[in-house]
Amino acid sequence: MKIWVDADACPTVIKEILFKAANNREISTTLVANHAMRVPPSKFISFMQVSSGFDVADDEIAKRVNAGDLVITSDIPLASDVIDKSAQALSPRGELYTKENIKTRLNIRDFMDTMRASGVNTGGPAALSQSDRQTFANHLDAIITRYIQARARN
Repeated sequence: MKIWVDADACPTVIKEILFKAANNREISTTLVANHAMRVPPSKFISFMQVSSGFDVADDEIAKRVNAGDLVITSDIPLASDVIDKSAQALSPRGELYTKENIKTRLNIRDFMDTMRASGVNTGGPAALSQSDRQTFANHLDAIITRYIQARARN
């Protein structure tokens, strides 16, 4: 398993959780963004800078992700692509995207885009709460633990 991070919009506190998990659990983690970003020195953490442009980082992650990998993203279309490739997608708020919920999420996203395009102010997301951070950390830990246990059995 490899962790891919859609890093352009990933909150710093979530990156810090990921850095700690990558080092403690020895999981390869790659941050992908279209602007330079500092990552701590670690043999488990890397950074890939892509060119600027709409969805360039998302497209790069979708191209490189493999079955069983984990992608951290709040981008619903990217999460859908990841799930189609038999990988997992987790939002920085701790929502695990699944085959069962991704279509609903895509529909809601499309509806909100239509509302915004027609001039309705839909507001932005709420600030990342301590509960969101904890939910993210719990899901991340559960996913990594399942992976390590499965690897130990094989």
